[in-house]
Formats: sequence, structure tokens, C-alpha cells
Amino acid sequence: MTGVTSAADPGRREQAKADRRLKIVRAARDLIRETGDTNLSMRMIAKRAEVSIATPYNLFGSKRAVVMAVLEDERDFLHRFKALKFENAIDRLFEANALGASYFIEDPDFYRPLWKALLDTNGEDNTGLASPERQNQTRAAWRWLIVQAQEEALLDTGLPAEMLERTLSHLGNGIMLSWAMGTLPTNELLPSAALGYALVLASAATDTGRPLLDKQITMNLKLLGKPRSA
Repeated sequence: MTGVTSAADPGRREQAKADRRLKIVRAARDLIRETGDTNLSMRMIAKRAEVSIATPYNLFGSKRAVVMAVLEDERDFLHRFKALKFENAIDRLFEANALGASYFIEDPDFYRPLWKALLDTNGEDNTGLASPERQNQTRAAWRWLIVQAQEEALLDTGLPAEMLERTLSHLGNGIMLSWAMGTLPTNELLPSAALGYALVLASAATDTGRPLLDKQITMNLKLLGKPRSA
């Protein structure tokens, strides 16, 4: 009937909005990979996505929001992590690290500029893309992994999980900075991080956990071409 809005219309409008959002995210992702830069103009993004210049602003609000959407769009980490099988909490921790690194290793041209932006604190709010919310989520996830290892009596509960997590975070950020700036080859990214984490956690290992971390140290030294002396 004339003047009566079909019940399906809102659904179609929402689907059209989702489709435009996906086109914008894909366009931004392709431009980041091609240019090696996250400082994209909304005009560039709109042109690649074949939408009006107003559309990215209407759907995202800002360039930063578009880039953050690109980053989140690439992540199916939790889904993949839940599908992994672990024998113990130490293995879980190192598998989580390996899974995270796999994104960067498989697509360095895309993730290297994103990590430069994540680590850059020269933005308007001095946080780059690493918002406090994002940092807190990441830190909480790593604290949970450490607490699991403590509960399985693989790490000493006398050392606060928060301090162990903070040390791993500082180490991981330094490794990612080296990789993002090109001083750490992509093929050394994972073993460098795993070796560093194993060395830190070994200082907190129990008698049960120490052999598991010793195995990680030996394996990653070998991957880096520095076999352990007998």
C-alpha cells in the first residue's frame, strides 16, 4: 500500500549500510598495504570504495575510526585461539603468541604500517592507535594466561601476574617496534618474541614449569641460528 513502509525496509537499509562499511574497510586495508601508510585521506578511501566523500564520515566519524575498524576487521584471533588444543598453560601462552605473530608474518606489508601507527604517540591524543581501552584488553588477556600458568603450578605465585605481564608487554612492544622499523626480519619475529618471553618466565618458573620453558629457550635459539651450547 502507498504510504506504508515495508517491514523489510529497515533490514535492507541496515544491510546496505553494512555493505558500504565493508567496502570502506576493504578499501582502507588495500590502500594501507599499497602505500605502507595509515595516514590516509577520507577522499582517497571514499574514491577507492566508490562511495561519496560523506559516507566514511557518516559511518565511522574519523580517519582514526576507519583505521581501527580495519585493524579489528582483520582479527579473528579469539575464534582461532579457542580452536587450539593445549596440554598445559605454558603451551597455551606460547601458542597465543605464535597465533598473534602469524598475522604479521603472513601479511607484513599490511601489518607493519599498522604497528607503526599503534606505537606512534605523536597523534592528537598522544596515544596513536594504541588507545587505553585496547591496551587494557590486551594486558588483561596476557594476565589471564599467566594466572592460568600459576594455577597449574607452572609459574611461582609469589611473583605478581601483573608484573610478569608488564615485563612481557615491554619486551613485546620493543620487538614489534624493531620489526615495524625494519631492523628485525619478519622470519625472526616469532622466535625472538618467544625466546624473550621464555627467558622472562623462566625466572618465575616452578620445578614443574622450568622444563617447559627450557624447551622453548632451546627451540627458539635454534630457530635464530644460535644453538644452545651443550
